[in-house]
Amino acid sequence: MTDREPARILLADDHALVRRGVRLILDSEPDLTVVAEASDGAEAIAQARTERPDLAILDIAMPRLTGLQAARELSRILPDLRILILTMYDNEQYFFEALKAGASGYVLKSVADRDLVEACRAAVRGEPFLYPGAVNALIRNYLERVADGEDPASGRTITDREEEVLKLVAEGHSSKEIADLLVISVKTVERHRSNLLQKLGLRDRLELTRYAIRAGLIEP
Repeated sequence: MTDREPARILLADDHALVRRGVRLILDSEPDLTVVAEASDGAEAIAQARTERPDLAILDIAMPRLTGLQAARELSRILPDLRILILTMYDNEQYFFEALKAGASGYVLKSVADRDLVEACRAAVRGEPFLYPGAVNALIRNYLERVADGEDPASGRTITDREEEVLKLVAEGHSSKEIADLLVISVKTVERHRSNLLQKLGLRDRLELTRYAIRAGLIEP
């Protein structure tokens, strides 16, 4: 791969130290180069629009938009962009959500020094990368859900936009602030909030926040 231009990478994580460490790993490889960094999901989308990288590496737990939310949007607006999720969560739910969001790989931060370069190269080649044990988790999770009478292919309870509103509500933003961030009207924000309460069987902002924590949208 060294006779070609290095793969251009966008790195998004809300911890500067993590970004610095990951960048050192990637920039030491002749076929990989970090061209942009972002500290949250919304900034990652903006940077991707501007820099047009080949690959985006996204943390899951970030402010404003999570890595999974950003991945869904990036998959929509830049369908040729490869996406890797880099996370501390060895969690089957997040793993499934990452695949549904359009990610081609899922790498654990705890073994990033071992797996990340290989995952980047696989993603650039258009191949999936699953951390060790993920395949077993995938099969086990699928079989358990089938045994419980669930349909593993069924959609999520709430829409992507409702999830975005839920995260921002849980982060303490007002309806006006949410409307400005998402470029929608305050009335639309209130409608989404009402739909969320009804769909999830919740009563108020506090319960929405607790749900967002359980769902991994925000950190407790």
